[in-house]
Amino acid sequence: MTINTIARYTVTILSILCVHIISAQESFLSEENLQQLQQLIDSSGRSDEARARNQYRHPLQTLDFFDVRPELTVVEIWPGGQGGWYRSILQPYIGGTGNYIPITQDSGFPNAPTASMADRVLVFRAHGFMIYEKPTQKYYNAIYQMLKPGGIFGIVDHRGDEAVPQDPNGENGYVNQSHVINLAEEAGFELIAQSEINGNLKDNKGHRNGVYSLPPTLRGSLINRRLRAEMREVGESDRMTLKFINPGLAPGELQ
Repeated sequence: MTINTIARYTVTILSILCVHIISAQESFLSEENLQQLQQLIDSSGRSDEARARNQYRHPLQTLDFFDVRPELTVVEIWPGGQGGWYRSILQPYIGGTGNYIPITQDSGFPNAPTASMADRVLVFRAHGFMIYEKPTQKYYNAIYQMLKPGGIFGIVDHRGDEAVPQDPNGENGYVNQSHVINLAEEAGFELIAQSEINGNLKDNKGHRNGVYSLPPTLRGSLINRRLRAEMREVGESDRMTLKFINPGLAPGELQ
């Protein structure tokens, strides 16, 4: 590792330590919006399987942390199909007042994004796909271009062990937080807050099949009941929850 690389990682770690850490109790949304979200999260219109994931994914606190209001234009990157987990909450919450835009894997993203059209761009556990696709930086640059000045980029993903160098192929499914921050800052973003809403201290990240050993995938424990019980006890993965801002000037402020 070169001196420049060591210096870059040192700066990144310091920025992680210094950034504003938000508690789960601090709220950004109105009480009305929080109630609306909670009703959708608990709705019988979502499958039992989807609602069972609420205990691990903390959708109310997460969307509150990202200040996702129903009148905004909200882009979700690679949400899955109609059964996308967050999509089943966001689409009815945003629809009719704001604009919910799902960017699917067959959309051509990250090529030719519409510039400055979104108030929020959200990525939930899809960053792993961005590791596999090259060049990775192009995805972050595209997200930056999508956001209006002052817009928020929120990301929740499987947090890797910083003591282990980032696997460029992402085979274990974990992503180092410093890696995400480096890519986002290179695109022009500023990290303004992070939260432990989706942290899980039980996840030691040393599983044979990586993050896929844990629920809901439970890979490698189909016939090993003891191991499957252990993985269920751990729960879903330890996850970073990061909040970036596009700091660009508003159109009327350009010099």
